[in-house]
Amino acid sequence: MTDEKQGDERNDFGRHCEVMARTYLEQQGYLILETNWRSGHKEIDIIAKEGEMLVIVEVKARKNEDFMFAEDAVNEKKIRNLIRATHNYILQKDLDCDTRFDIITIILGNNGEYELKHIKDAFVAGVNI
Repeated sequence: MTDEKQGDERNDFGRHCEVMARTYLEQQGYLILETNWRSGHKEIDIIAKEGEMLVIVEVKARKNEDFMFAEDAVNEKKIRNLIRATHNYILQKDLDCDTRFDIITIILGNNGEYELKHIKDAFVAGVNI
């Protein structure tokens, strides 16, 4: 398989999992405000509201967890970029609300079934961004 075809399959899988995450959140009563929102090179997968709470969601998809847990891929640099992008979003939209950072992991098991896990309050934004 060529690198280009492999990259296309990975992108298709990632997009499919982001749609699954959005659908899940909508079923849970969240209002989806934005998907794949960009601030420069930084991207927020899903921006939603749960009541008055602004919820920033990072979606991590894996075809297995042999290498690492999907949520472990949200490292310090990724967290810092999410916080900065969120700050820019809040300023741009002139929002005044509490914000929560969640992670949704979606794992494709060997049996072809998807396992979705929603980690609320996955991390807290620090003062120094």
